[in-house]
Amino acid sequence: MVILRTLVFVFGFVLLGERTFADERSPAQLIEALRGGGHTLYIRHAATDWSQSDTVVKFGDWKSCDPGKMRQLSDAGRIAAERIGIAMRALEIPIGKVLSSEYCRAIETAERLAIGTVEATTDIMNLRAAHFVGGDNAAVARLQEILKRRPATGKNTVISAHGNLVRSATGAYPGEGGAVVIVADQGASAGFRVLGQLDPGDWIRLAEMHTRQ
Repeated sequence: MVILRTLVFVFGFVLLGERTFADERSPAQLIEALRGGGHTLYIRHAATDWSQSDTVVKFGDWKSCDPGKMRQLSDAGRIAAERIGIAMRALEIPIGKVLSSEYCRAIETAERLAIGTVEATTDIMNLRAAHFVGGDNAAVARLQEILKRRPATGKNTVISAHGNLVRSATGAYPGEGGAVVIVADQGASAGFRVLGQLDPGDWIRLAEMHTRQ
């Protein structure tokens, strides 16, 4: 699809994240797992304008969508989030809950995916502001509890949030717009397992392959 191919340009200059799991599944295997439901898809917010910076002085400052106060999505990031959502729908990924941190860039990413109603919560918090909600350890523990929960039957839970939080909670570290696929597993020491990561470009390639079938 032409609209999906435009992502090749958009993602050409997006910094990709670290793939830290030697035994991770391939992108195609991850998509196939998501198509069956039962997983959590943690998406780091899309590309941002790094000429901007966060100013968090008091509780709730992180909610601001003013680029003079908080770092926001770049134009490329907005396009990327929309196109990832297009790819997710083309790949027929079933979605249940859509959760987000309260940061504007995370909420906007989730909204531009257009995959469901977005529920913003301080249970998912950027570690740079975690001292407002009990500290880093508490923020990481809250995310880990969410990752232990199984989604509704046949659905996947989507989380739009921050790289530092998922790295501390799982060891995975996607770049902006990248995603981590996680499955709840009571037999695992953490109560969940990381199956691997998807870079933004993986969505385009696999969606194009799917539409050609």
